[in-house]
Amino acid sequence: MSTIHLTHTTTATPEQFLAALTDFGPGRGQLFGNSADSYLRVHDRDATHADVTEGSNHIWERLHYDWSDPRHIVMTTTDSNLWGGASGHTYTLTPRPDGTTEVDAVVVRDGKNATGHVLGAVLGTVGRGVLDRQLVKTIHAVETRDSGGPSTGSPRGR
Repeated sequence: MSTIHLTHTTTATPEQFLAALTDFGPGRGQLFGNSADSYLRVHDRDATHADVTEGSNHIWERLHYDWSDPRHIVMTTTDSNLWGGASGHTYTLTPRPDGTTEVDAVVVRDGKNATGHVLGAVLGTVGRGVLDRQLVKTIHAVETRDSGGPSTGSPRGR
């Protein structure tokens, strides 16, 4: 099992980032590189929860989204072709005094088969950089989406 912890700062508000996380419409892949429209299926949704299948490149997972605390979003893997056990994602959004938001992301990958175990081990080592770059792209996309144009700032890692 691999646990990857990433932290960046964005000019987006917690509300803007949450709105992006819970936007399950077409074009989600523009915000989240591992969520292609062809895999996206919303099974159920209410004001603070969703049951969604998403993925890309032959890797998919069904996630239970819980944003009942809008600053602490928990996405629990309920089914997947690779991930099981404690797999999922957690985002903690913390407003900062300077008007920016700290985005703290924790990704847990618990392989449920041989391929999942190998990929989870890779993500826990050299794959961390890939996930970090994806988070930076997501932050840029959220900032661009909410500014109506190209992002002028860059996410700051910590």
